[in-house]
Amino acid sequence: MFVDELTIKLIAGAGGDGCTSFRREKFVPMGGPDGGNGGKGASIIFKVDKNLKTLIDLSYKKIIKADKGENGKGSNKYGKNAEDIIIKVPAGTTIYDANTNEIIADLINYDEEIVVAKGGRGGKGNKSFATHNLPAPKFSENGEPGEEKIVRLELKVLADVGLVGMPSVGKSTLLSIISSAQPKIAAYHFTTLSPNLGVVKLKDRRSFIMADLPGLIEGASKGVGLGTEFLKHAMRTKILAHVIDMGSEEGRNTVNDYKIIRKEIETYNDILKNKKEIIIANKMDLENATKNLEIFKNEYPNLEIIPISCMNNEGIDKLIIKLADILDTLPEVKLYEESEYKLYKYEDIKPFNIKKDGNIWVVSGKEIETLLKMTKFNEDEGVLRFARKFKGMGIEDELTRLGAKPGDEVQILDYMFTFKDDEYNKD
Repeated sequence: MFVDELTIKLIAGAGGDGCTSFRREKFVPMGGPDGGNGGKGASIIFKVDKNLKTLIDLSYKKIIKADKGENGKGSNKYGKNAEDIIIKVPAGTTIYDANTNEIIADLINYDEEIVVAKGGRGGKGNKSFATHNLPAPKFSENGEPGEEKIVRLELKVLADVGLVGMPSVGKSTLLSIISSAQPKIAAYHFTTLSPNLGVVKLKDRRSFIMADLPGLIEGASKGVGLGTEFLKHAMRTKILAHVIDMGSEEGRNTVNDYKIIRKEIETYNDILKNKKEIIIANKMDLENATKNLEIFKNEYPNLEIIPISCMNNEGIDKLIIKLADILDTLPEVKLYEESEYKLYKYEDIKPFNIKKDGNIWVVSGKEIETLLKMTKFNEDEGVLRFARKFKGMGIEDELTRLGAKPGDEVQILDYMFTFKDDEYNKD
């Protein structure tokens, strides 16, 4: 089974909670705070594994949740960091943010890795808050929440040469002859429902990867048949090797077949349109092949055409040498237009937002929400610290400017507060 697209929810681990603790040792007159920090939460990391060719191993996982960091303890004991989760994916995996459709990462090289969901930092223990003016703080922090993301994984086959063409023109047969691949072969349309990869090795020790891509039909660029599947995989090839049934075994018109495929390629995008292309004239052993080849050459005199017969194994050596020679001259494949490829990076345009929902003022924003989650509201000094930061961020002044009055309710996430000009008490 070939799985090339799926969606997963990622929940990185929260940081461990900081500890509020004081030394209480016999014969130690000046104890002081000794609460340790919490450990870092586990991040979720995607890494390329050269042994994987499909996303099937991840198709059974709808949610991946990482572990929380260990809580801090007294006696200045820090909590242990949680172990990161490594998700292995095949080379050619593109990771999208499912909500914005922006690209988080394009993983191409073996052992390449990226942190997709970052674990939260550990909360500070009260020892870390001790200062000259506050030598014995009676509060600590909760751990920072880990990032949560819904991502879409899309695998685009990485191959040097992509075999394209109408169904049943001999692409799978050709791949089986010149490589170690064993694709499914039969005399009916759409035998290849997913890409098959094969390694082609030459006597001079050069080698390249060839992909037999799903057959195209008219309207493929608009989603008809298997077309869009083919087209996205074809994006990752350096050469489009267009296989044409010159024998017209199924009554096809070779010129029309080529026009249909080229139209779909050109409609898809300019990168695919401008890829290096050669024509593989297959089934030259059939009766009408020579005549059809002459007609095709007259119609397209500038195309590079290599006649072969998979049935009689003729022209194969010349073909693979030609492909290897062309590959030696080509640069790395360009995967995206500059306007399309944009590395994802979350940035708040505003530090916070305020809106009124009925009689309630709703405050939102990553910074204030994180502060709230990391505040221990059962510790008075922690509450006062939250109030100072709330005011320091300018939220109190903005509420006043918008018309909030003492006694109004203010909501952040699931917490409700009473607006009292200079401080906020949790209900």
